[in-house]
Amino acid sequence: MPHTMTPDGIGIAYQVRGEGAAAPLLLLAGQSNNHHWWDSVRDDFHGDRSTMTFDYRGTGASDKPDMPYSTELFALDAIAVLDALGVERADVYGTSMGGRVAQQLAARHPDRVRALVLGCTSPGGPHAVERTNDVRRSLAQTQPGAARQALLELMYTPAWLAANPGPYRTLGDPGMPAHARRRHLAAGNQHDAWQLLPGIGAPTLVVHGTDDLLNPAANAPLLADRVPGARLHLIPGARHAYFEENRAVASPLVLDFLTTVPQP
Repeated sequence: MPHTMTPDGIGIAYQVRGEGAAAPLLLLAGQSNNHHWWDSVRDDFHGDRSTMTFDYRGTGASDKPDMPYSTELFALDAIAVLDALGVERADVYGTSMGGRVAQQLAARHPDRVRALVLGCTSPGGPHAVERTNDVRRSLAQTQPGAARQALLELMYTPAWLAANPGPYRTLGDPGMPAHARRRHLAAGNQHDAWQLLPGIGAPTLVVHGTDDLLNPAANAPLLADRVPGARLHLIPGARHAYFEENRAVASPLVLDFLTTVPQP
């Protein structure tokens, strides 16, 4: 697996699939997850473009330093990957924490982002709508398997879980060391892009499931109102992993949006 080195000396593993004339698409995964987050839907985007992913520091085949992580730092890691691939501008689709990283990328490095999709994410900080204490308690259960089951039910509907017994690629990288999990959690919790959002110039689509309790759906209109000219699309009945369970709606929606943005 190819790697690139970040300016602070961290090895980042990256993956490229597909090819085509359209702008390449950078896919950004959720917190404490590696590139496998996108496995079930990645091929949806390969009709006329390539996709790029990378393993966040602390996950997958990337280095796992015990140091402060942040969504701004993850965005710099993304820049290192784009540089290694010789990609000047990419379309960027981030979901969950990946959407937070995408906000940093588009706001701080506008010349590298052609079009932006923010999925099931949040602006962070005091303006964000936080999950309820009931959700927090469900994820903090100590009984074996209880927290994992709670996370599954926040990601997917019962009907989808019954029809799809796994494996599930969105529940976290099982190979992460404990220090990296703590660092990822802190990075997500400390994200606050509220002041940056009005500076995003890339055409932007905000997507969210109406029944998302892990990252409440009320964050979607906040983002759409804050990013100039952003479009908003809510998927009825969808939970946090809308991009997988509702891929028949979500993937064409994203592709249609990206194709409306003129190629450079």
